[in-house]
Amino acid sequence: MARYVLAPDLDGRHGPRPYLHPVRTLAGTPVTDALPADHVWHLGASLAVQDVDGTNLWGGRTYVRDLGYTWRADHGRIVHTGWTRRAADRLDHHLEWRDPTGAVLLAEQRSLSAVAVPGQDSAWRLDISSTLTASEGRDVMLGSPATNGRPGGAGYGGFFWRAVAAEPPEAFTAELAGEEAVNGCAQPWVALRGHAPGGAAYTLVFSGLGPDDRWFVRTTMYPGVCVAFAFDRPATIPAGASRPGHYRVVVADGTLDRATAAALAEPVP
Repeated sequence: MARYVLAPDLDGRHGPRPYLHPVRTLAGTPVTDALPADHVWHLGASLAVQDVDGTNLWGGRTYVRDLGYTWRADHGRIVHTGWTRRAADRLDHHLEWRDPTGAVLLAEQRSLSAVAVPGQDSAWRLDISSTLTASEGRDVMLGSPATNGRPGGAGYGGFFWRAVAAEPPEAFTAELAGEEAVNGCAQPWVALRGHAPGGAAYTLVFSGLGPDDRWFVRTTMYPGVCVAFAFDRPATIPAGASRPGHYRVVVADGTLDRATAAALAEPVP
């Protein structure tokens, strides 16, 4: 149902990192995009942050206060360093978030699981757990274009899913509808409903916001959903401390209504 690209051979400006692509529905419809022409550094489903103590791990240009987007020699990479479990339905491994010199900014433990959805023959669930740990000697700040001065709700960076869509998809929650309303909200879940090239319908239901996270959502410029770590203010991982994250995505064939999406959006423990 998904291919995990562990060590992509990419230009360093694209933020090399492990990513999932393609992710497919049970009927085989692809629901991720990678290396799209509009944002080449969007890599399927991945974890990435544009500003990690001054290092760009997202890829592309860096947003600089009072200058805007600027190409800088500040790109790092997220590197797999060892497996702890490998199975057909689960992958656990260690990673390092490194700056341009190769120095380690954060250590990560990550687990990815494919889970059946009880009572559903047209949906499955992806579970991702990630724990980011700062070294003992330094606090690590996580930022975004928004925290660095960009207006317009551009607080992206975190667990990001670049979807594929033949036309702008619909974004909704239990109470809100549309990109403008959903972007920046803290609702328990967000759904993205669209059609892949070729016409097959799909629905993605995301959950897993942390206490200070917000949803970053795009449908018109491109289709994407992000659990944003620093949507409107920086987040700090204190020296020696860890930031846990648990993200769930229900991948369903067809067009799900609000009630069905809500029923599938199980709370993340």
